This record gives sequence, C-alpha cells and structure tokens, in this order.
Amino acid sequence: MAAFLGSFMEYLVKAVIYAVLAIAGVKAGMKMRDNKDSKTSTVRINSSKR
Repeated sequence: MAAFLGSFMEYLVKAVIYAVLAIAGVKAGMKMRDNKDSKTSTVRINSSKR
C-alpha cells in the first residue's frame, strides 16, 4: 500500500508541475501576442483607397 501511495504522490506532483508550466506558457504567449498586436496597431495607418 505504501508503494502505491508513493507512486501516486509522485504522479500527482508531476501532474501539478506540468499544469503550472502549461498555464505559464499560455499566459506568456497571450502576453507576447497582446504586445505584438499593440505594436502593430499603433504603427498601422488606415490607408484604404476609395
């Protein structure tokens, strides 16, 4: 029983670490994309020819 609990805890710790890394990656990607979008929106001039 102790081996099962030890293995389960190891799996649980790994799953939590992977989840935190995934969330951090998504948040960093969103921040980078927002930064890129804000830079391009300030530089872009509406030059539609009519």
